Amino acid sequence: MKQSRFPKGWDEKRVSELLAHYETQTEDEIVAEDEATLLDPEQTVMEVPAKLVPMVRELIARHEDVGDVP
Repeated sequence: MKQSRFPKGWDEKRVSELLAHYETQTEDEIVAEDEATLLDPEQTVMEVPAKLVPMVRELIARHEDVGDVP
């Protein structure tokens, strides 16, 4: 049996809680969360070509590792 690997600071409990949060949201709650993200001046939304997504994820992970992203 393969052991699960989690990102730094994550464990099975945190993943389960996150899944429960999103699996139990109503449609109105989903829309409200999306709208709140769009209004957050610390966040941005952009289209990224699918082939670049792995590189963008890696860049974000490296950025988080140095503590620049909460």
